Formats: sequence, structure tokens, C-alpha cells
Amino acid sequence: MSPLPRKMENRWANRAQPPPGHGIVSWHLLMRRYPQVCDAATEAQRALSSFPGLHMTPRQWLHITTLMAGPTEAITREQMSAMASAARARLREVPPIPVFIEKVIYHAEAISLGVQPAQALVPILEAVRSATRTVIGPAVASDRNPSTWIPHVTVAYSTTEQPAGPMISALGTGVPRREAMVDAVTLVVQWGPERRWDWEPVGTAYCAATPG
Repeated sequence: MSPLPRKMENRWANRAQPPPGHGIVSWHLLMRRYPQVCDAATEAQRALSSFPGLHMTPRQWLHITTLMAGPTEAITREQMSAMASAARARLREVPPIPVFIEKVIYHAEAISLGVQPAQALVPILEAVRSATRTVIGPAVASDRNPSTWIPHVTVAYSTTEQPAGPMISALGTGVPRREAMVDAVTLVVQWGPERRWDWEPVGTAYCAATPG
């Protein structure tokens, strides 16, 4: 486990962002399907609400980033549709996956809720990675190694430098346990700068025995 940060930093100080009209194609597990997880995130955000320099993730777009496929300039709409279809075919054999949220993860650029068991969601990652590589080839922008993937739901991004200690004291290192059965992954186009939250879902793949 990484040590707790001593100070927060500005996430976007030196991070390149797509300009308006350009975007990133990514697979996300959207938490709006799981109100209990969204409630945990909302409670964490409430505990942090008195601190300046935090950009809260909108409830609608709380998510677990699964795989970044690449820029919109390199991936056509037809390829996006093919990726979604390929992922649906692969997930037909994967049952919904039980996970729980309980641990708070602190990073210098963000505060998140950890998703456990850490490796439980790997079958979904492997399904979308295989689907993506089948359609657009091996040059995937972020080809995650399942053994190093740490699924998490970011509740707040840091926009300035300030001590982390008061935030850690306010929120703590854990939240009341919430459980969810993760059963779907969505292909999303993230248009423009990250914190605009101009997201366009373009296709969802469901696990076995999950209504579409």
C-alpha cells in the first residue's frame, strides 16, 4: 500500500488535454447503475466539501476507468460499434461480479474509493481489451496489465497544492461498506478537457444474464 501523500497537487498543471472537438475513446464501468456506490461517493464528497481546490466528479459520471482505447482521430464510429459488439460477445460468458467499496485511496492528484477484491473485475478488463485489440489492433493507448490494475472510483480531483493531512483527517481511510454486482461496461467518448465531463456513451456490453 502506498504511503499517504503529504500534500495535494494540481492534477491539470502539466497534463495535456484534448482541445474542444477532440476526444478520447475509453471503456468505463459507470457507477450510476449502482446507487449504493454513488451514495458512498456522495458521502465522501460531502466530507470534503469544505476544502477549496477540489473538483468533484459529477454523480452521473462516477466511474471505474477500465481501458483507454485511443483518440477519436484514430478510431472511427464504425470501429466503436464493432468494439462494443465484440465486447458483448465476450461478456456473454462472464457472470455479474460482486465487489465492495470500503477503502479510501489518497493520491497527490485525487481521492478515490478502492474497489475490492482488486482482481475481481479482471474478466471485464480482459474482455474489453480483447475486443478493442481485435478491432483496432494492438496499439491500444492504455493496455493495462491486469496484475497491476487497481480499480477505483475517483470522488475528487485536486486542482491546487495544499496539505493533504486535513483532508485525510476529515474523510478518514475508510467508508461504510457498500456492495454491488458489476454487470456492464460502457464505451465512452470523452470530448475535450477532462474536467468538462462532456461524455458521450456510445455502446454498453452486459454480463451474462443481465437485461440489456
